[in-house]
Amino acid sequence: MKSLLPSLRISLALGVGLVVGAGVTLTHGVLADKSKPENLPLKDLQTFVEILNRVKTDYVEPVTDEALLESAVRGMLSGLDPHSAYLDKEEFSEINVTTTGKFGGLGIEVQPFNGFVRVISPIDDTPAARAGIQPGDLIIKIDDTPVKGMSLTEAVKKMRGEPGTKVTLTIAREGLGEPLTVELTRDIINVASVRSRMLETGLGYLRVSTFSSVTGKTLNEEFRKLKKQGELKGLILDLRNNPGGVLNASVDVSDAFLDKGVIVSIKGRVSDSNREFNATPGDLLDGKPLVVLVNGGSASASEIVAGALQDHKRALLVGTQTFGKGSVQTILPLQNDSAIKLTTARYYTPSGRSIQAEGIEPDITIRPIKVSKAAGTPVDNITEADLQGRLDGSGKKLTPEQAAEKKKQSEAEQSLAETDYALYEALNLLKGMVIVGRK
Repeated sequence: MKSLLPSLRISLALGVGLVVGAGVTLTHGVLADKSKPENLPLKDLQTFVEILNRVKTDYVEPVTDEALLESAVRGMLSGLDPHSAYLDKEEFSEINVTTTGKFGGLGIEVQPFNGFVRVISPIDDTPAARAGIQPGDLIIKIDDTPVKGMSLTEAVKKMRGEPGTKVTLTIAREGLGEPLTVELTRDIINVASVRSRMLETGLGYLRVSTFSSVTGKTLNEEFRKLKKQGELKGLILDLRNNPGGVLNASVDVSDAFLDKGVIVSIKGRVSDSNREFNATPGDLLDGKPLVVLVNGGSASASEIVAGALQDHKRALLVGTQTFGKGSVQTILPLQNDSAIKLTTARYYTPSGRSIQAEGIEPDITIRPIKVSKAAGTPVDNITEADLQGRLDGSGKKLTPEQAAEKKKQSEAEQSLAETDYALYEALNLLKGMVIVGRK
């Protein structure tokens, strides 16, 4: 086996080379089966050869041996689970490119679902995200071609194309009576995997949109930018709609906020594939409050981070249940420059939880809702300070600058509640944690 496998890689992303934009990201691993292989069932192999010959001689159109054998391999692997697959030379080449975080496409992570293509998550700042594609959307048409009956590989190839060209997707979305038609312009996807900003004085925000090979380094750089703006009292780590990526990157992000203990363990049927990753001393926040935002689009590597921080009671998880992708795929290169992607193990959180098909329940559930201003003209609340003949207080009054800043902050909070209600509530929780911690 080793002669066929010059380099083995572990993948924790969804879609396995069939991603329109997001791609599958990889990290180096080791897999070796030292057990004695079982004898191949001769009778079943004879049946396989008989079927192969029948198709060659009786099918309505001529089919090459290569096409038949490739279809047989694809069917064998796809029958195992949704994440095992055969990668031809082109697909294998692309899967390596996507590790860098720069690639062409629409910027959506997809998987097969009942004959259609389902969106796992759009990637931030990509054509898909800008067009309003949402997790759970079912792609039922690509341009004028129905998706039903296509393989995932065929559907993805139709969605790919030269940057600047357009493609029209027809989407079925829960809650909509009629399918939605969206036109997207293909682009080169440069994923900024980590972004940061200050939400309020002392309260920072880190958004991790995907886990690439540079995510750990970029997170540290963005954190330093936040610290330059003043002392950090607490932080929100946003993992919503993050489809996963490089295993090592998820370990780096978890380690950034943990001093010790297991981050994640990997266990498979082959003992050599079992691994355990541990935190190293040092917490970027020095134990200050941390809130982690997750939702149904948080998958794989995102769930490793969420599970590690939750099990170590280092962070408060808020949002909705995560996707539940707790399996490990290994890319096994073959001699003809193709590869197979095979599910080889499951991963477990520090407490030993397998979240495969279960997901991670947040500590506090925040459902995605739309907040808007009440109809009519709002009337400012009247307070004691507005009454004629009132007594002056003995305390200090706000300066005009302080009053303006307070008004500006109030307006910013109102805007955040309208644009991102889950983040607004997470910020309120973080404020409470800071107050309790200070006391």
